[in-house]
Parts: sequence; structure tokens; C-alpha cells
Amino acid sequence: MTSPIVHHTFVIEKTYPHAVAKVFAAFADPATKARWFAPGHPQPGAMFESDFRIGGQEHLRSIMGDNTPFPGAVLSSQALYLDIVADRRIVMGSNMMMNGTPFSGSLVSFEFEAAGDGTRLTCTHQGAFFENADGPQMRQDGWRHLLDRLGETI
Repeated sequence: MTSPIVHHTFVIEKTYPHAVAKVFAAFADPATKARWFAPGHPQPGAMFESDFRIGGQEHLRSIMGDNTPFPGAVLSSQALYLDIVADRRIVMGSNMMMNGTPFSGSLVSFEFEAAGDGTRLTCTHQGAFFENADGPQMRQDGWRHLLDRLGETI
């Protein structure tokens, strides 16, 4: 018998001292996104690809390091861009897998709003976590870390 699915939603709000167009571009441009979203890239076996358009896909693959609970494991995610409105929102459906076995599925939305001279970014993550998943708290911590890296990159 399989374990029940754990459903969880979280919201992260960040404000960046950059115009909305610049913050949005950090998601839209694959090279820029790779710098904050795929920091282990390039490493042997790792890859990041993004076809930023409605219906386009994003693929990430990394190899877990020796200092992780699963050294050498292949961590991958696939995402489908469901909606994109320039400088306003991005909505993606995605899954994550370890060594080819799915452990979560997510709907992730990013909303961009002017906040004075900067940008308020709201990330809403709605997840379903399967057996052997990282779990809601680790996923939320991971997104906080990624959005901090975004701020350091732009």
C-alpha cells in the first residue's frame, strides 16, 4: 500500500530593488535563470534548459553531491509553462524526480508588482508530495533560498 499524498500550499513574498521588467527578465532569459535557479550547472551530467513561452518546457537535472543525504543521486525536474503575461505573472506545472522516480508535483505561480522603485514578487507553491518526498518545509526553504539567489543575481 502506498502512503497518502501530502498536500501543502505556501506563499513567499520578496521585494527587490529593481524594476519589474528586470526581475521578470531574470525568469524569462534562460542564461540568467540558470545563474540563480541552477547554480550547480554546469557539472558532469547536469543540465538546464528553458523554452520560455506558454506551452514551453523547462528541464533541470543535477547530481547530488557527497555532502548530501543521497550522494550521486540524479535530481531532476520538468515544468510546463501554463501561463505567461509579461511583467505580471508566470504559472508553471512541474514535477520532481530522484533517479527517475517522481516524488512531487506542483503548481507554482509568480506574480510581479511594482513596489515603489522596486518589485514585489509573490511566489505561491501548491504541492502534492509523494513517497520519499523532500516535504513541504524543505521545499519552502528551497524556494526561499532560490529567491534569495535571484536577488543576488540581478
